Amino acid sequence: MEATELAEKYLSLPEVAERLGTGIRFPRRLVEERRIEFKRFGRHVRIAESTLNDYINESTVPVLRRPARRRRAA
Repeated sequence: MEATELAEKYLSLPEVAERLGTGIRFPRRLVEERRIEFKRFGRHVRIAESTLNDYINESTVPVLRRPARRRRAA
């Protein structure tokens, strides 16, 4: 086990839901569908803080820059 892995902070599913601003069902579904990496400690499921940050960065949709529309004079 690497030193960085030992220093990693692991979040419970309610903490993940709070950070994402969602209900508890959303992070549970992410885990169930294996859309996010997680650790299982006995029956406890935890998500590394760095993994959650990576998930947020990968899920970010870039802004579309459209040219300004010209309006007709009234």
